Amino acid sequence: MVCLSRRPSRRPLTAAIALGVGLLGMVPPASSLAAPVSEADADLATNPIVITADRPALEKYAAPQTSVGVTGATVMETQNVLDSEDALKYLPSLFLRKRNNGDTQAVLATRTWGVNSSARTLVYADDVLISALVANNNTIGAPRWGLVAPEEIARVDVLYGPYSAAYAGNSMGGVVRITTRTPEKLEADARQSEAVQSFGLYGTHKDLVTSQTSAHVGDRMGPFTWSLSANYQDSDSQPLSFVTNGKVPTGTSGTFLAQNKTGAVADVVGASGLLHTQMTNAKLKLGYDLTPVWRLDYTLGYWQNDATSDVQTYLRDSAGAATFAGLSGFASGKYSLWQSHLAQSVTLRSDSKGPWDAEVTASHYEMLDDIQRTPTGVTASGTGFSTAGRIARMDGTNWTNVDAKALWRTTPSNTVSAGLHADQYELVNPTYGTTTWQGGSDQGQGLYSSGRGKTQTLALWAQDEWTFLPDWTVTLGGRLERWQAFDGYNYSGGKGVEQPDTETGAFSPKATLTWTAAPDWHVTASFGEAYRFPTVSELYQLVQTGTTYTAPNATLKPERVLSGELAIEHTFIDGRMRLSLFQENTRDALIAQTAFLTGATPVSYTVNVDEVRNRGVELAASQQDVLVKGLELSGSVTYVDSTILSDPNFASSAGTTATGKHVPYVPDWRVTLAATYRPDEQWAFTVAGRYSGKQYSTLDNTDSVAKVFGAFDSFLVADVHINYKVMDNLTLDLGVDNLNDEKYFLYHPFPGRTFFGGLKVSL
Repeated sequence: MVCLSRRPSRRPLTAAIALGVGLLGMVPPASSLAAPVSEADADLATNPIVITADRPALEKYAAPQTSVGVTGATVMETQNVLDSEDALKYLPSLFLRKRNNGDTQAVLATRTWGVNSSARTLVYADDVLISALVANNNTIGAPRWGLVAPEEIARVDVLYGPYSAAYAGNSMGGVVRITTRTPEKLEADARQSEAVQSFGLYGTHKDLVTSQTSAHVGDRMGPFTWSLSANYQDSDSQPLSFVTNGKVPTGTSGTFLAQNKTGAVADVVGASGLLHTQMTNAKLKLGYDLTPVWRLDYTLGYWQNDATSDVQTYLRDSAGAATFAGLSGFASGKYSLWQSHLAQSVTLRSDSKGPWDAEVTASHYEMLDDIQRTPTGVTASGTGFSTAGRIARMDGTNWTNVDAKALWRTTPSNTVSAGLHADQYELVNPTYGTTTWQGGSDQGQGLYSSGRGKTQTLALWAQDEWTFLPDWTVTLGGRLERWQAFDGYNYSGGKGVEQPDTETGAFSPKATLTWTAAPDWHVTASFGEAYRFPTVSELYQLVQTGTTYTAPNATLKPERVLSGELAIEHTFIDGRMRLSLFQENTRDALIAQTAFLTGATPVSYTVNVDEVRNRGVELAASQQDVLVKGLELSGSVTYVDSTILSDPNFASSAGTTATGKHVPYVPDWRVTLAATYRPDEQWAFTVAGRYSGKQYSTLDNTDSVAKVFGAFDSFLVADVHINYKVMDNLTLDLGVDNLNDEKYFLYHPFPGRTFFGGLKVSL
């Protein structure tokens, strides 16, 4: 690794803005550029899922690595959609860990990394980063999907692998680019959606309802465009966890005898995390065409969440009355949560189609309010909670990103691009004791625990795309980064620790070679080195989330990735097929573990694993008019051999080893298949299936017990959807997710059979 400075400045954002202005200053005035060409409407029209090795049409700065895309119109026509992240549900090799409608912790798993890897993908909306790189987990690390309304999505594109110098090493799993519509005339629509989940497991049997109202309106007035979207969702979830105990509580009945994922006794005595959320978000987009080439955009997003979590005991005392039997595990699932977050971004970009283009994007995300109140225990008898509790806060946590890019088309066969990136992430996460948890002061019993700190990254990158022969194109690039973590502090058990500052630098080369063997055959070989630096939460967050305790590690090293792919693609009439061979070796891999203290209390912590390897094969295809006109088939099959090559620091009291075992959270198989039949312009019928193979959550793969709370199961679910255009401005949607009512856990129990209905009215 390269250290770029003995003591780097903690003001990279100032430098970023300065260089951004400098890059823009290199661009000739609009009058000297080629006449602008408007975006082809065909790029945003309704199309089937497109599996292609070409770059998305709306991305100028990425290398031509493997990509896949789907239009927003197709998503709304063929899928049961309540949240914007649902648009990714059927794309090759991807899995969306969405536990419930309105889930604030919906993270994306890719072909080489599984759940609990939120910082190993980058998600953008109109070139604005909506990934929350403040963490690499399934809690606060999830992308801020609520900043995009499903109705405003024009298309979604996924770029696989860390092969573009324009993106940080967090792109090792891939880059998701969401493009939203820019109104060209007055448009408005409103949508009412309802979902009913039928859930039954252990002693919980409930019908759980989600109701969502959304609206979108926008217009163009000369060079000025505006749009406003708003959404309100009221939902009830299935239990997100269960209360377990090492034995049947004395004098009670109702316990379900069970094990945990490693085979220890973990009898189920109740349900926890019965979440009721009332979620509101609104977004304002303003745009102005400064010239025929230059455009200025501003986005303001506000998100609010009012949630309560409840518990259900299965235990009955000798008189038949419900009881907690004095088990404090029920208390951790009882809480109230109030959140209000604000996001802003501004983008200045050119689209000349001439020799020069440039853009500068700056965004800021602020947790204005983020307060969770939880009791510390239960009463000695009955089903009451202690008045004393804890108040966990995250308000003040924030992050800022600045990107400046310039592109120079030197000749028709050569394009050079370069840019600067800077970011800062700040974690503020104190937990206080209080004598009255439901409404008490933060200072009721003083500070209980605390985790805070900052990280900053400054990067320079450049790449050159050159068609050196008619059928051969090479893209070479590199990314130079400097990263630092500072102001780290942890407090627990009455003791505070000022964590040491740390800094490091790295250079990451990239290369992609594309051969057009024939007009309908393309072969692409890609290589990329990438560094994924620890997030501020991995370094400093000390917190309890539900029943799981998270321990920080301020000594973590960045993980270094060497990634390669060979993709062969064949296009034919109304269809495509792609075969990809890929391998990714990661040194010092940052992997989260969950271990159980006293057999019942889960503790999560992150360690550096010496080296892991993920290699495999992916086959993806799509075809229209299969056998009969109007029948479209698409799907993918992915196999991954995911192995821990070396972990000499792994220690186990049971004498187990991690070396040679499967990498946690990465399933061996993923399969997605979808069929849509459109008999005419009014109707669309879709049947889809998703399969995921076995995965582990421990380094030594000792979590071998399936179908229990905390396990990571294989699963097969089927979905159906019917779309009916009643008239030009009225659309009805009906569908079912998890039609076969599969019971499975990915730590949490996942939703049962869910019925869906929606009605949309538009101008």
